Amino acid sequence: MVTGHLAIVLHAHLPWVRHPEHDRFLEEYWLFEAVAECYLPLLRVLRGWIRDEVDWKLTLGITPTLAAMWADPLLKARTQRYLVERRELARLEIERTVLVPGLNAVARFHAEFYEEVWSEWTACDGDLIAAWAGMARTGRLELLGGPATHPILPLLTSESGSLRAQLNLGLREHQRQFGVRPSGLWLPECAWAPALEKPLILEGVRHCVLETHGLLRGTPPVPTAVFLPVHSPGGLTVFGRDPTSARQVWSRQGGYPGDPRYREFHRDLADEAEWESVSRFLPGSGVRVASGFKYHRVTGGSGDKALYEPHQALQAVEEHAVHFLTQRQRQLRSAAEGLTRTPVVVAPYDAELLGHWWFEGPQFLDRVMRLASQFGVRPETLSAVAEAHPRAWVSQPAESSWGAGGHLGVWLHPSNADLQPRLRSAAAKMVSVARAIRTDNGIDPSGSGRTDRVNRTHWARKAGRELLLAQASDWPFLIRMGTAESYARRRVEAHLQAFDELARLVLDPSEPHLHPESAVAWPGEGFPEPDPAAWESAQG
Repeated sequence: MVTGHLAIVLHAHLPWVRHPEHDRFLEEYWLFEAVAECYLPLLRVLRGWIRDEVDWKLTLGITPTLAAMWADPLLKARTQRYLVERRELARLEIERTVLVPGLNAVARFHAEFYEEVWSEWTACDGDLIAAWAGMARTGRLELLGGPATHPILPLLTSESGSLRAQLNLGLREHQRQFGVRPSGLWLPECAWAPALEKPLILEGVRHCVLETHGLLRGTPPVPTAVFLPVHSPGGLTVFGRDPTSARQVWSRQGGYPGDPRYREFHRDLADEAEWESVSRFLPGSGVRVASGFKYHRVTGGSGDKALYEPHQALQAVEEHAVHFLTQRQRQLRSAAEGLTRTPVVVAPYDAELLGHWWFEGPQFLDRVMRLASQFGVRPETLSAVAEAHPRAWVSQPAESSWGAGGHLGVWLHPSNADLQPRLRSAAAKMVSVARAIRTDNGIDPSGSGRTDRVNRTHWARKAGRELLLAQASDWPFLIRMGTAESYARRRVEAHLQAFDELARLVLDPSEPHLHPESAVAWPGEGFPEPDPAAWESAQG
């Protein structure tokens, strides 16, 4: 008997970070670590489901910034170098710890782990786009799209041109990369405002996920929103995130990742080893950052940490998967008593939680999917659930996000308050840039008789790209959290400075007429460029 549906939604995202001017760059390692610890292990899990004919369904959002980095030749080569170096480090660690059986056992475990990761990498020839697109073609994986650079969309509702450009470029790139235009879209930070409804529908978006209080406080409120999809007045299908399953998986204090048997994220080989033995495997910044080798388990408290024991961690995975499904079974049974339709629990998580922050996360997902049927829980994709509920309660969701406090305070904090006025000013200038291109009659204002329309369009596209990258939600978030704060500020400054320089090439007739192929390096070089026409009819 099927008690109800479980829609697990993973949101895979990293900001656009690419620094060809450096051989090794600290923030690029965000990508390398996530590929090794999250994206490739998850692929391995899905291949296992296919091999063993598991009845699985999964929804995965892949942001355009992450997909662009997967596809970039330079970053692919650097990712492969990272994986090769981890295999070498594993070999050296086995030799170093040969006289310490406990450490040596963990070193050998890491060696096996990175060999499996390497096998996944070589199996797809380093082409993660093709690998995940292939999984989607099975019909069991739904891929969600996203706006181009993961901005907070409610902050763009007064800038119709930027909002249109973010959605248009993001969905266009998804279709180009994965071969299908997505019907579902991941709202960055689940941030919603009623003014988003019409632009989303116009771009062909049919469903998305909201934080639950956005539906519970909607107009009118929908108490069943945790267990059934809701239609907005314009026909957008919205799902509410289940808060109970969120706490169980997200919380390090009260959730599964805090179990003392799991691998400790915050204690790494690089923190303890002699610098000479690990420095060549690190970014080269002179800072001891994570190497990926972690010998200890959570254990408890802040005191001494016991050595990691993989078999104990797997036992914890089994217990937590059973507990997770037991709780979902109870939820769904209780909901079904008051509903005439099959209830669904929507459980969204950052993909990087599984594998990177919570090392055993992919194994947990594997066991949940393999055991689900025993608990009367049927995994399903968001699109399948939406199709199964063509009639739903109609409500306008309230402004909301899954950020701290359920609002946008993280992105509108005194620590980053200076950013939004500057971004709005740049967006207004971009409207002028787009209109200048539209009204350009092809006559060179210098009087030389040369046409500059092609050149100006070229710079306008690059200016739009720099603006979109400056609007990424990651930068104010990192500033507010105090994590990589200086880098985040430098990125915003660099993109806005580049935007101003490029906009001036379009708007100021006294500027020299540069050829489109001029070798000028801009911070966003390599990322897709938007069509300036998106800003043409914008207000402002």
